[in-house]
Amino acid sequence: MKGKFYLIPTPLGEEALHTIPQYVVEIIHRLDTFIVERAKTARHFIKATQPPYPLSSVAVFEIGEYSQSVDFQEINKILSSGKSIGIMSEAGCPGVADPGAIIVEWAHRKSYEVVPLVGPSSILLALMGSGFNGQSFQFHGYLSAKKGEIGKDLKRLEDIARRTKQAQIFIETPYRNKALIETALQVLQPNTKLCIAADLTAPPQYLMSKTIAEWKKTAIPDLHKRPTIFLIS
Repeated sequence: MKGKFYLIPTPLGEEALHTIPQYVVEIIHRLDTFIVERAKTARHFIKATQPPYPLSSVAVFEIGEYSQSVDFQEINKILSSGKSIGIMSEAGCPGVADPGAIIVEWAHRKSYEVVPLVGPSSILLALMGSGFNGQSFQFHGYLSAKKGEIGKDLKRLEDIARRTKQAQIFIETPYRNKALIETALQVLQPNTKLCIAADLTAPPQYLMSKTIAEWKKTAIPDLHKRPTIFLIS
């Protein structure tokens, strides 16, 4: 019997362990090998689930951003021996806005079974709470990091939203949240709707949808370094 790949969701915040279903925790406790985005975060999460084995016995392969960092030959050897492997994102669901997709694509090519598990997704939670079109939407990941380009990107998404009636979803590096919001208030039309969803499932959660005109009259909380999802409608 070949091993399987379990796609393991992780909490979106430090105090959100309760959002991980018990059956996912039970699967974690059956595994001793994981491929993760960041080893330190993954070990911290595994420890928090109170595994029935010493953390030192866990093998962790760190994928980072590029597939070159993954020893596929070693992974193939482990799976061929019948042992299963867990894949973890830094936060949320692996494979979604996450380098774990590289591993999943490889698994399908090698005919290994892939088992996605239920857990928190900041993208879907933000869409659910936005009040925007849940029937038709696009996720764009990060917008341009080039100076002066973010305004053009926002206008482009606004145009798509107007033409297609789709909700446009995107993220930003947390330390640039303030600059993104300031730019959005400058370049988007007054009746365009913007949803800001920060720290979802964590105690300081903030989730609000308003038109640009309304946002200009609203005191926006400090979102510096806070994981945030943005939506335009």
